[in-house]
Amino acid sequence: MPSTAVRAAAAALSALTVLLAPATAHAAPGDTVVMPVRDALAALPVQDEDRTGYTRDKFRHWIDADRDGCSTRNEVLLEEAVTAPEQGARCQLSGGSWYSPYDETYFTVARGLDIDHLVPLAESWDSGASAWTAKEREAYANDLEDARALIAVSAASNRSKADQDPATWQPPAAGYRCTYATDWVTVKTRWQLAIDPVEQAALSDILSECPNNPIDVTLAR
Repeated sequence: MPSTAVRAAAAALSALTVLLAPATAHAAPGDTVVMPVRDALAALPVQDEDRTGYTRDKFRHWIDADRDGCSTRNEVLLEEAVTAPEQGARCQLSGGSWYSPYDETYFTVARGLDIDHLVPLAESWDSGASAWTAKEREAYANDLEDARALIAVSAASNRSKADQDPATWQPPAAGYRCTYATDWVTVKTRWQLAIDPVEQAALSDILSECPNNPIDVTLAR
């Protein structure tokens, strides 16, 4: 009969095999998926986008989920600050500094920053969120559980990006593009969102020039 150590090793190997499987179809919310980013891209469903019915107000955002007085926006600013700001009444922030990786720019005034949904709200709608409940869309719009979902960047770069996917917009900072494409695939994997054929081709092209690093993500749905 196998020893306890052997059985434990076999169980660990089995779990790792599941995590490294080339698809997430049988995974459930809360499961952790680990796989090379190019495999994660290949595992995403491919379908045409449809923006019918989209309005931004269908994604309630910048809520105060933990009721600590800080909105989602301010939570991200506090988390990503290079130099911590002072936090006053009702989470008013003063001082501090931030780095916008999209355009390699530093800021000392929070008003110069936007909080970007790495995969834009409109893009998520096109890719499957149109079928979600209002609560699921709210959770997506305020996702603080994965640091890649929301990112503090310059207002200029965020508004240049708008709701574009990597087929038509990439960060001006060329050195950040591998991270951006990898994080895009990670967020889409986390929320089980589809990609369209042009988006798939663009991501494949970008990632062909990047290290095939593993993504490690907890599924939100």
